[in-house]
Amino acid sequence: MAQRRMFSKKVTDTDTFLDMPLSTQALYFHLNMHADDDGFIDNTRTIQRMIGSSEDDRKLLIAKQFLLPFENGVVVIKDWRVHNYIRKDTYNKTMYPNELEQLQINNSGQYEKQNNILYTERPRDVDETLTQVRLGKDRLGKVSKDILSDSDEPDRLHIEKSERDAMFEEIWKLYPKKSGKSNAKKDFDKAIKAGVDSELIKSKLQEYLKQIEIKQTPGQYIKQGSTWFHQAGWEDEYDFTPEVKQTYGRAKREGVVPGFLKNKGLTNG
Repeated sequence: MAQRRMFSKKVTDTDTFLDMPLSTQALYFHLNMHADDDGFIDNTRTIQRMIGSSEDDRKLLIAKQFLLPFENGVVVIKDWRVHNYIRKDTYNKTMYPNELEQLQINNSGQYEKQNNILYTERPRDVDETLTQVRLGKDRLGKVSKDILSDSDEPDRLHIEKSERDAMFEEIWKLYPKKSGKSNAKKDFDKAIKAGVDSELIKSKLQEYLKQIEIKQTPGQYIKQGSTWFHQAGWEDEYDFTPEVKQTYGRAKREGVVPGFLKNKGLTNG
């Protein structure tokens, strides 16, 4: 089982999550740390006792749909795939394949119960849906060919190429500084082959564009297209706080003129 776990602020920074008691939040984090590589946990009560959490905490996580329960007592973390990307060569398949077959993945990357509808789609290989636990941007997307068998690599990559091209073109249209397209495409392909969701890349780019708009970032400070993709901009957290631009006149009126200006006789105050 992979030993590292990640958490997405898209889940833990929501009002729904933060409105829960701290004991419930703590239980959620501990359950994530003890889940298997598909997000299943079969010893929730042991973990509750270990951290001094109550049964109400577990019930609240289920009521708020942070956990999805099964009849045999096993639970799965709904947002497991939102939080974690696990490399194929460290991935260990869950001990609960029957429960896994009862789930499907929605457009937000979350597990959902299938409501007894038979799910016949072939489960995708781990490296197609999950990528490595992030060890730093220099490692992201660098998947060696030995992860894939010689027999399935050519066919899988051939099938995906047209899809990757279409995904990239759709995202590239959004980028404001269209330079280094070929290099950006290479980094995009590496990420997709490693299992990074194209929708994640698109949504994070939209966040970057929103940050640019809110902060009124000058054009010379906007990253070139190839730079954003090479630096795995989809891993970044973006700040939507408007910049406060204070003029000298306003600062003087408010009595906050920097002392070094007064000392140099540059003000009349």
